[in-house]
Amino acid sequence: METETGMQIDCRLCRFADHEDGIRHVRETVFVAEQGVPLAMEWDELDDDATHAVAMTESGRVIATARLLLDAGGETAHLGRMAVLADWRRRGIASRLLHLLCEYAHHRGAVQVCLNAQLSAVPFYVQHGFVAQGPVFDDAGIPHRRMCRAAHKTD
Repeated sequence: METETGMQIDCRLCRFADHEDGIRHVRETVFVAEQGVPLAMEWDELDDDATHAVAMTESGRVIATARLLLDAGGETAHLGRMAVLADWRRRGIASRLLHLLCEYAHHRGAVQVCLNAQLSAVPFYVQHGFVAQGPVFDDAGIPHRRMCRAAHKTD
């Protein structure tokens, strides 16, 4: 993808180990430093099992990330840890990562993709076909809402 300034941004799927330093930098900057999520809550054992998506600059710097986990039956994919560094927001990067992971989930046989959206991000996910389900809940001191959509929906 190309940004409005002509810079090329490469969005790709990867394993956590492939870009661990970059993924850690983005998530710790966004979730821990900006949003106050405790460091111990940010990291879990699921990263090694997840499929990750990263957006990288031409120089190879990771500027955004998200992860996807398939449930045991493979019918539901769970998207999470979507984060874009502040200087790169509102350029379509999160949309591209979301599309890439939903497409991957569909090709792996998932029927639906679900996520826990911060309330401030609900409008973004609605634009991409997600529908809110259930009540608002607290996660790390931040209000969230569960949202789902069909895995095969095109953006």
